[in-house]
Amino acid sequence: MGALSGIKVLDLSRVLAAPLAAQTLADLGAEVIKIERPGTGDEGRTYGPPFLKDRDGHSTGTAAFFLACNRGKRSVTVDHATPEGQDILRRLAMQSDVVLENFRVGTLAKYGLDAATLRALNPRLVYCSVTGFGQDGPYAQRPGYDGVFQAMGGVMSANGHADEPMKIGISMVDILTGQNAAIAILAALSHRDRVSGEGQVIDMALLDNGVAALSHFAMNYLVSGEVPQRRGNGGFGGVPSQAFDCSDGMIFIVAGNNRQFGALCATLERPQWAADSRFDHPGGRVVNRDALLALLRERLREHPRAHWLALLDAADVPAGPVNELPQVFENPQVRHRGLLIETEHPQAGTLPLLASPLRLSATPVTDYPAPPTLGQHTRAVLRERLGFTDADLDALAARKVI
Repeated sequence: MGALSGIKVLDLSRVLAAPLAAQTLADLGAEVIKIERPGTGDEGRTYGPPFLKDRDGHSTGTAAFFLACNRGKRSVTVDHATPEGQDILRRLAMQSDVVLENFRVGTLAKYGLDAATLRALNPRLVYCSVTGFGQDGPYAQRPGYDGVFQAMGGVMSANGHADEPMKIGISMVDILTGQNAAIAILAALSHRDRVSGEGQVIDMALLDNGVAALSHFAMNYLVSGEVPQRRGNGGFGGVPSQAFDCSDGMIFIVAGNNRQFGALCATLERPQWAADSRFDHPGGRVVNRDALLALLRERLREHPRAHWLALLDAADVPAGPVNELPQVFENPQVRHRGLLIETEHPQAGTLPLLASPLRLSATPVTDYPAPPTLGQHTRAVLRERLGFTDADLDALAARKVI
């Protein structure tokens, strides 16, 4: 029994941010019904290559992108543009605790699937809407994707080298928005069940999440009035917090306090650096960053990274290799923590997945049903939840409602 066992989620969302939120709820034990358009489904299914291959090595047409954010859900195909489809979705919402959607502002009101309509039918409903810019403001009607929000929200300004801002490779604003949406939903459910007895509406905007993610980078600016310089593979806290080249690859070292810095200097056989008046306190190391980093770079290039990592580990200095993905999944700690799991997929057989990082002692995440095939559960869900007969379902399918 998961922590959210008994919670029913109606997931009307597509692509990444909102589906990730719904996947987190599914990992925690909620029953998540994913609504997809008949015939085409979530457009995230097409975001390849790579595409998942079946047992015979043929493409299933399902992109790896889709598999990353839809495990644990049941796929039901319903055309929300038809009156019958709208009625099905309203009836499902009346039985649900949560509705998640990421349509453009105002779109679902045309179909009677907006927050006001559904919450009038089910006052206990928590309705979470994920959009690019939020439900109000001068940009509310604009479309947008992760890269737009990394650029506009300042995330790109924090990354890259001094002369060139750079996007984070992964869709970080989408991912953060999905995580924060899940947190907001859990808070709303707790408030409903402990305080009010009623649900509420959650307005999640990717732009908001991108700006909020600036954290201490933004605070440095707000306190000082100075725009922080981009530092490539360096951090914005203590110094050193930096990637360094060794003779055969890169490592990342953080020595933010005097004890760690002294241990680092001793490990590098340069104890005089720790006593240098430029570097003997954290503020001095920040002010004299360039001089210190030049010394560290020169010394670390003299040996391979395994040599330095062994010594740094023995000295209790935080450090790690800069790994490519094959090395990530070969890492003994990653293996021990079980971060790569396998599940059974109806077409592919065994499917590798990333495990949930949420570790709960009484209600651990142990069940990882595969991401569904398109419409895999349509008939079963509509029979169970709404009482449709086979004849009803055949008629709906003939009219392309499902």
